[in-house]
Amino acid sequence: MSAFSTAHAALTTLAAEGGEHVDTHPSISPFMTGGAALVILFLLLWITTRFNRDR
Repeated sequence: MSAFSTAHAALTTLAAEGGEHVDTHPSISPFMTGGAALVILFLLLWITTRFNRDR
């Protein structure tokens, strides 16, 4: 049970310190991520329809 209380104390301290989140590295653009996901889904749809020619 002491491991649980130690972890609880550490997480409580970590949560109290935070305050604001500051990014130190550039983030991936959400538009780029969404566009890539859309292209991949369209590619999978095209592959699926090529293998399903009997319908």
